Amino acid sequence: MKPTPIFIALFTLCALTPPDDAGATPDFLPAKLISMELARDIASRAIEACRKDGYNVSAVVLDRAGNVQAALRDTLAARYTLEIAERKAGLSIMSGIDTASFLAARPDIRQELDHMHGLIVMAGGLPIQSAGALVGSVGVSGAPGGEKDAACATEALKALEDRLEEF
Repeated sequence: MKPTPIFIALFTLCALTPPDDAGATPDFLPAKLISMELARDIASRAIEACRKDGYNVSAVVLDRAGNVQAALRDTLAARYTLEIAERKAGLSIMSGIDTASFLAARPDIRQELDHMHGLIVMAGGLPIQSAGALVGSVGVSGAPGGEKDAACATEALKALEDRLEEF
């Protein structure tokens, strides 16, 4: 039996008609991802910013999922600064804000979060945004105070803001 044109048209229409819940959430989402090159440059610029002030630090950049995209330790920075920088960046990814603001807003849960793998509630972690989308975070550790770490991260992000707005 040969299918008629009407049958083919009805079959095509049914096949192309989405189910009732199809508009709720798409199966695939477009996402901005930070490149390795940009992550490396942010970490490097943060270290350079602290170095000019006489601080030996580490800088870690995480992608939007919290994975390490770049990690750099200045020659004289203590090895533990890498882990602290990563954990600061982790808190910034989790919260979507800078870690000093999070600390000020939620000091009541600091101890609990400090015990979670990959997080630490200390100043020095900043979100990385591109055209309003959270694409990663940067954490800096090793300067004498989280506000100095944050200043180095801020300087790095400002120096590369033209690349952060590309997309």
